[in-house]
Amino acid sequence: MHPLRRATPRRYLMCRPAHFEVTYTINPWMNPAKPVDVPLAVAQWEGLRDRYRSLGHTVEELTPRPGLPDMVFAANGATVVDGRVLGARFAYREREPEAGAHLEWFRANGFAHVREPVHINEGEGDFAVTASYVLAGRGFRASPLSHGEAQEFFGRPVIGLDLVDPRYYHLDTALAVLDDTADEVMYYPPAFSPGSREVLRRLFPDALIATDEDAAVLGLNAVSDGLHVLLPQAATGLFDPLRERGFEPVVIDLSELLKGGGSVKCCTQELRD
Repeated sequence: MHPLRRATPRRYLMCRPAHFEVTYTINPWMNPAKPVDVPLAVAQWEGLRDRYRSLGHTVEELTPRPGLPDMVFAANGATVVDGRVLGARFAYREREPEAGAHLEWFRANGFAHVREPVHINEGEGDFAVTASYVLAGRGFRASPLSHGEAQEFFGRPVIGLDLVDPRYYHLDTALAVLDDTADEVMYYPPAFSPGSREVLRRLFPDALIATDEDAAVLGLNAVSDGLHVLLPQAATGLFDPLRERGFEPVVIDLSELLKGGGSVKCCTQELRD
């Protein structure tokens, strides 16, 4: 028997893809030769935002800035735990100015504990928060030194996980938190090193394991409120396993934003305040 699921109201930060384009390549999903339909990207993004609001969640909006096409992937701009904000420090110069835009927003919106990081981290791209841990990816973007920085700042145990497949360059492309009150996750084992797979197996023995097909459409780039799991519409193999565990899959089409290497979670930063 699965536990009785309950959605809890969340607060999210998102950024409209008004300037979205793919003019450079910093992950395997990006191809500047493929044209981007900005009105479609905006419409899909608005669909996600409106769905959050229809489910009872609050969505704050970060003002997009010209010349920063990846600002739509707001999850990368910071990590917020217990109202404490650890900013981002991006690995690629193309995205560096996004970090300051996020810090400005937090300081202007009443967050008292805001830290500009010393070491490279890309926010919730590589930090996932469960009840007991902060899971932390490394291997392609985040510096391993950022893990100790996060642990010291948040006062929570940080578990380092090594990513080994360049298609899954951020932790949030290979693992999603389903219930942050019960340490419940889903993940794709081949994205991780053998040792990290064993760590995940020990920490989360009952985790939902994704197939190759569902991982390959960024099906794990998902957001859960404890009941509803918003995930890409192409990740059809996850729908029934989620329902069997008492969750309600909510299908989202972000196919245009996938051209930049992101989906539901990449567009969604959670404000845990």
